[in-house]
Amino acid sequence: MTDPTVRAILDVIGRGSRFLLVSHLRPDGDAVGSVLGLGLSLEAAGKSVAMVLEDGVPVNFRQLTGADRIDGRSEGPFDAVFVLDCSDLMRAGAALDEYHQPHINIDHHPTNDGFAAINMVIESACSTTEMIYDVLRAGDIPIPPEAAEALLTGLVTDTIGFQTPNISAKAIRTAADLMELGPDLSRLYRTALIEKSFEAYRYWGAGLMSLRRENGLVWASLTLDDRRQAGYGGRDDADLVNQLSAIKGSMVRIIFIELSDSEVKVSWRSQPGYDVSGVAGSFGGGGHRTAAGATVAGALEDVRRRVVEATRELMGAAGELAESPIR
Repeated sequence: MTDPTVRAILDVIGRGSRFLLVSHLRPDGDAVGSVLGLGLSLEAAGKSVAMVLEDGVPVNFRQLTGADRIDGRSEGPFDAVFVLDCSDLMRAGAALDEYHQPHINIDHHPTNDGFAAINMVIESACSTTEMIYDVLRAGDIPIPPEAAEALLTGLVTDTIGFQTPNISAKAIRTAADLMELGPDLSRLYRTALIEKSFEAYRYWGAGLMSLRRENGLVWASLTLDDRRQAGYGGRDDADLVNQLSAIKGSMVRIIFIELSDSEVKVSWRSQPGYDVSGVAGSFGGGGHRTAAGATVAGALEDVRRRVVEATRELMGAAGELAESPIR
């Protein structure tokens, strides 16, 4: 590969010996897979690596080799700081407080603001792990089986099992290459996407009871009390937003997750043709055209009202559709 950005990244790796790898708050499979996949590969090349996710590793990714080595904070100094699968520094949290400009940013979100000294941002990539695989291959950096499993996890989860509209032949070839390095795709698919805890299903039940729709717009809410009653330990939606994508006739789906009395996490999913990244951006978030998110200040009821109204405008139906519960 002759891409100058890839060459610049490989030059940083070649000159350095100790690296910090960070990804975003409330990490998903691509965030975990990026940090682990790059970290374990760099270690196989003789480098020293600190892997950091401020919110830790979600339960359904803790079976990945090396997941127990991911910390919530780091201690420098480092020769270079990598920020992976993260569109802006705010999303990385306190892990980057002492680093005003990271050295390298590898990401595939179209809302990425190019905050690093070297920015590799490819919107067409299906996952950040797909991009990391390309960098490792270009530099002949060894990819041990456990790193290949982490990279494949990112690709599988960010495409929801190769179902998203941006899936490409290149991504499928990358998945095949990674499988040849050792990962069991069927086991990985089940643990990352299918298996959920009993508590997660109880949490889903509360969210499903709150479902509302307006023609092609569907939304649900998860409150702090829902989380407590279900006994669910995460601060996410247990992947409920992706389940809503199966609702027939839905064009845009939204999940509201109450994080506190004054903060709500909002996640959008949409069919092609509805660019929800713009709506997310208007609330200080970002993401992809068909998958985006934002953390919004305010009480749940107020945030929900404002977000639904903004999403109505996106869909060209502001003020025309009446809320109706799904029965």
